[in-house]
Amino acid sequence: MIILQPFISMFWDIAPIIGMILIFQLFIIKEKIPNLTQTLFGIFMVWIGLTLFIVGLEKALFPIGKMMAIQLTSPDFLGKTQLNWNDYYWVYLFAASMGFSATIAEPSLLAISIKANEVSGNSIRVWPLRITVALGVAIGIALGSYRIVVGLPLHYFIIVGYGIVIVQTFFAPKQIIALAYDSGGVTTSSVTVPLVAALGLGLASTIEGRNPLIDGFGLIAFASLFPIMGVLAYAQIKHLINK
Repeated sequence: MIILQPFISMFWDIAPIIGMILIFQLFIIKEKIPNLTQTLFGIFMVWIGLTLFIVGLEKALFPIGKMMAIQLTSPDFLGKTQLNWNDYYWVYLFAASMGFSATIAEPSLLAISIKANEVSGNSIRVWPLRITVALGVAIGIALGSYRIVVGLPLHYFIIVGYGIVIVQTFFAPKQIIALAYDSGGVTTSSVTVPLVAALGLGLASTIEGRNPLIDGFGLIAFASLFPIMGVLAYAQIKHLINK
């Protein structure tokens, strides 16, 4: 069965987490597990849910991302044999759209947004934060796709990007800095990474002279960097408006 092997593999993935919790609960804290039946049922549902999620990514989202990258860079689709960077505008548009929609669907971002809203006393709203992070990812993925097309070195973009983040950090409200930096981590999670990696690998495989290992996986770095810039910029603009 297609799902049997991932189901078994997922058990071994989550077993260390369950084991660590049991050891601390039973031998360190020395307390019984409250609501044991509900807890076991919840663990089982997480096991099934993660298995179905991983199978769905491998069978659908990952192949779709790679297929779209190959189709959008095809000379037959673009109608040209000699291509310049501006001829790949459909790639940039698709990359931005995919980055935005994947980030909006990211469960970890939703969880962070809800918690940030609760902790801040509703001053940090859920949807503005999610949209800001998603826009950051969209711009980052589009720029990263442009970099793959033109073949510029990855480290130039990353150095300049983090240089901007350092400058923004000095001027941004202190209470938003930690959340902004965390936003870069939550975007590179279970939904966004497979799609971004598939797009990067597809582009790097179809454009001559590109290295799938460097150029393909390097696209994920943009998805982690630009949300930080986006949230810091959003906080700075909001702070100036409220003055």
